[in-house]
Amino acid sequence: MVNKFSTSVPGYNRNEVNNFVNEVVKEYESMLAKLKSSCEIIDSLKKELKHYQDNEASLNRAILIAEESTSNIKRAAYEESKVIIDDAKRNATKVINNALQKAERIEEDAENLRRKVSNYKRRFKALIENQLDELEEFDDRI
Repeated sequence: MVNKFSTSVPGYNRNEVNNFVNEVVKEYESMLAKLKSSCEIIDSLKKELKHYQDNEASLNRAILIAEESTSNIKRAAYEESKVIIDDAKRNATKVINNALQKAERIEEDAENLRRKVSNYKRRFKALIENQLDELEEFDDRI
């Protein structure tokens, strides 16, 4: 803001100079107030930025902890599933072995029964033949 002053006998017009100085002071004060306000806004924004940066750091730590926890949970679940599968395989093997042993015993029992029936039939047949022989001898004696 450049101002030209009119001249009077002792120099520049005092009122014009004073008015100009007052305008300069007002403009300077206004600019100073704006600068102060801008500085306050900048400080406030810096604090807010610091707050968000702190939150970001906290969130990043929380994410890392969550990822680590997830990895640990996955690893534990995998290990537990391996144990469960191994137990199931062992139990299945036991059940199969028990069933095979039971089937073998049943088969042995069945074979023993077949032999006993065969022996019984042979002895019964021999008894009947002896009885028939005695009947024939009895007929011969009569």
